[in-house]
Amino acid sequence: MNFKRLGNTGVLVPEIGLGTWNYKGGVKPLRAGIELGALLIDTAEGYYTEDIVGEAVLPFRDEVIIATKVSGRNLAHDSVLRSCETSLRKLRTDCIDLYQIHWPNPVYPIDKTMSAIEKLVDRGCVSYVGVSNFSVEQIEEAQHYFPNYPIVSNQVLYNLNSRDIEKDLLPYCCDNNITVMAYTPLDFGRLCRLDSGVLSIIAAETGKTEAQVALNWCVCRENVIAIPKADSVAKTVENCGASGWRLSAEQLRRLDKAF
Repeated sequence: MNFKRLGNTGVLVPEIGLGTWNYKGGVKPLRAGIELGALLIDTAEGYYTEDIVGEAVLPFRDEVIIATKVSGRNLAHDSVLRSCETSLRKLRTDCIDLYQIHWPNPVYPIDKTMSAIEKLVDRGCVSYVGVSNFSVEQIEEAQHYFPNYPIVSNQVLYNLNSRDIEKDLLPYCCDNNITVMAYTPLDFGRLCRLDSGVLSIIAAETGKTEAQVALNWCVCRENVIAIPKADSVAKTVENCGASGWRLSAEQLRRLDKAF
């Protein structure tokens, strides 16, 4: 497994992590991923998977980076504090490694949200802070009201079929040492169904699967990691096999042109 730096911290995170949105696989696939070096598991209070993540991670807690999210419906100051307390209990930990705002919500003043999150960092309940589904402008505003700590990550939709972030957001995050966490990196399996044949050809060239090629395309970007979800041990093993090698520049060009 290859690792990349988390934001501007000294923490290294795997370029292939484990997503848990709509996850139904139980403990075994998560532990299989951990054993293969996928030492970042992403969850959220709104996923209702924090309990299973806490159970899976328990024997490996010192090795694993737990990332969870406060819902965009709970961004009032006191609600953030309560949400974090509940997440800590469900995750069976005394500190969340990466706490993220799940999505921006203009109903709640961002200064109050960030003030609450700063308290959580000051108290040692949270180590690092990220956001999700934030635009450049929203990141800048959140960081403005969070001056004592950096925002280290932005979790966004990114795959061969969904590349809107390449225009402004991805370059901004790269320039500002913000890790991009690509969710739905396999586009719910649509990549293979919509493939013109390039994915399968490159899979044959590399001796990898189409899913591994698609994931490797994501993490070829300097500051991008991917967090695919897999409900089985076999699929988890396959996803982890997307790391440890690289597509060639020519193969990347063909994929960019095809999608």
